Amino acid sequence: METELLNIESVSSEQKAAALRKAGEIIREGGLVAFPTETVYGLGADALNAEAAAKIYAAKGRPSDNPLIVHIHDISQVYEIAEEVPDEAKAVMEKFWPGPLTIILNKKSCVPDGTTGGLHTVAIRMPSHPIARDFIRESGRMIAAPSANTSGRPSPTLASHVYEDMQGRIPLILDGGAVGIGIESTIIDMSTGIPTILRPGYITKDMLEEVLPEVKIDPAVSGRTMKKDVVAKAPGMKYRHYAPKGQLTLVEGDKDKVIAKINELVREKKEEGYKVGVIGTDETLDAYHADILRSIGSRQKPESVAANLYRILREFDDLECDYMYSESFFEQGLGNAIMNRMLKAAGYHLITL
Repeated sequence: METELLNIESVSSEQKAAALRKAGEIIREGGLVAFPTETVYGLGADALNAEAAAKIYAAKGRPSDNPLIVHIHDISQVYEIAEEVPDEAKAVMEKFWPGPLTIILNKKSCVPDGTTGGLHTVAIRMPSHPIARDFIRESGRMIAAPSANTSGRPSPTLASHVYEDMQGRIPLILDGGAVGIGIESTIIDMSTGIPTILRPGYITKDMLEEVLPEVKIDPAVSGRTMKKDVVAKAPGMKYRHYAPKGQLTLVEGDKDKVIAKINELVREKKEEGYKVGVIGTDETLDAYHADILRSIGSRQKPESVAANLYRILREFDDLECDYMYSESFFEQGLGNAIMNRMLKAAGYHLITL
């Protein structure tokens, strides 16, 4: 299969419309299209077509019990696929949609088990990215879409990342340039009981509590070890995710001790003949000594850290880095989402000083 990469960002309105028509036709015929959202690039198929959803799992090499998120362009579509929509869910949708928030509700029978990983719930999101919204609208379908990478690899924040992973596996990639946020949407389960965050993201617990009387975080996503016996009610709960090819290790503690420990670990691996990299911050990068040095952003601007994370992990892959060491981040606000992704990328290799 030939994979076409279509620039849809800096083109004429006629070229954009033609690209969207082509993408919509592929979706209606049961095919796959990668497209940009404000979080990461998604790999889309007709959400109500079980055979199309199965193609997503095949292209990604994704475990079939890992549910997909259904992307919509209008709130009215929620009522087509959700069995019931509680008042709290309506309030959250009104506040945060369109945007980087996924809501889990009990599903109607029209949503195939192949889309929901065999669950009786469905994860729904209305993206804010204009290309994503136009694509969904043009397709005439609701779009099931995980991140457009092979399963386990760092999520794509550029169309070139998608092409690297999906070349020959899918017919079309819509290139909308670099995404803005850089980590996947927050997922909140509102299908039963107290609203529960199953995956942290840009929309934080504090932000949700401005609308909801109570919000909790599922212990399966807030721990420091891999949970192997978890029923994956949301993407990213059960498996190693976002991982580079080399081994990433996080080091947490007092800043000076962290810098000293990382430099010690780097020196050991270099003496063993390995290529070693360090992920630091704007504030600390000059203190490290390694083959490859990358700043993930500023601690004063956690949104910069989120935006750079997956790009940097992919750069280390391109440079064939064997071992990587990184500072950790405070698990507050957006930092909670950053550490969630980094721990999974590291396979929970964490040194606490």
